[in-house]
Amino acid sequence: MKTHSRGTLEMIAAMSISGTVGWFVVQSGQSALSVVFWRCLFGAGVMSLACWCLGVLRNVRVTQRQWGWMLLGGVALVCNWLLLFSAYDQASIAVATVVYHTQPFMLVALGILLFGERLSTTGAGWLMLAFLGMLLIVSSTSGAVGEHYLTGVALALASAFFYAIAAIIAKRLKDVPPHLIVLVQLLVGVTMLWPWAHMPDATEQAQTWAYLITIGAVHTGLMSTLLYGAIQKIPTALIGSLSFIYPVVAILVDWVAFDHALSALQLAGAVAILLAAAGMNLGWGWPKGGRPRRSSEGGPAARA
Repeated sequence: MKTHSRGTLEMIAAMSISGTVGWFVVQSGQSALSVVFWRCLFGAGVMSLACWCLGVLRNVRVTQRQWGWMLLGGVALVCNWLLLFSAYDQASIAVATVVYHTQPFMLVALGILLFGERLSTTGAGWLMLAFLGMLLIVSSTSGAVGEHYLTGVALALASAFFYAIAAIIAKRLKDVPPHLIVLVQLLVGVTMLWPWAHMPDATEQAQTWAYLITIGAVHTGLMSTLLYGAIQKIPTALIGSLSFIYPVVAILVDWVAFDHALSALQLAGAVAILLAAAGMNLGWGWPKGGRPRRSSEGGPAARA
């Protein structure tokens, strides 16, 4: 199989796996704290094996400053997962996942605040479209799950913010193998959350353990390995395009498994946010004729 084709299949598999994580989280019946702890623990086991097989742990040279950034990135990654998983119960998997994909705009905002970057007219247009999508989602509660819909939306937004922090930190670690970064971040999660980890009840242990092991081994270890393999083989633009398989799969899973269909306003908001995120990620611009064109700006954000 050609390298490009293999990378494309790896990216499709990674994003499809990511889109199903919400179902496993909800079905586990565990709190977000417990799920993230077990995800980190089992994921760290798989990533340790991956690092050993890939030779990542041999002759690793990491500076004290890089260790510090990896540890801080681990805290941001754990907060990201805790907030996202908490949002599932409040606003549904589909809505939480779509709102979570405001990540590119969080990165832009942090770039402006921390590094003095400028927001182009094109970028501002995509930001306005995403904001319109958020207004549509917030204004609709007909498809909401539970009594705290807006809380769920806020949790998903906060999750996207911490993802953006983790992504910015990852950019500072270009010389560190990505598999090692993930391993260290998962070990940070284990250390942070072990006091609150909950053992599944005896009456449901077998099934619950199956969900938790799958989240750690498949949705973390295997998905990360597939993702980094794809990143090494296919162009950035294709990575950005295929990344939108994740929210589409999540919406379908939420609909099929839990009968949580998006309302008309939520669907319109979801389309607006994902279109704006695609435009920002892929560097689309808008000429006077109104038809999309490629721009030199943008590019997909790194995934945690």
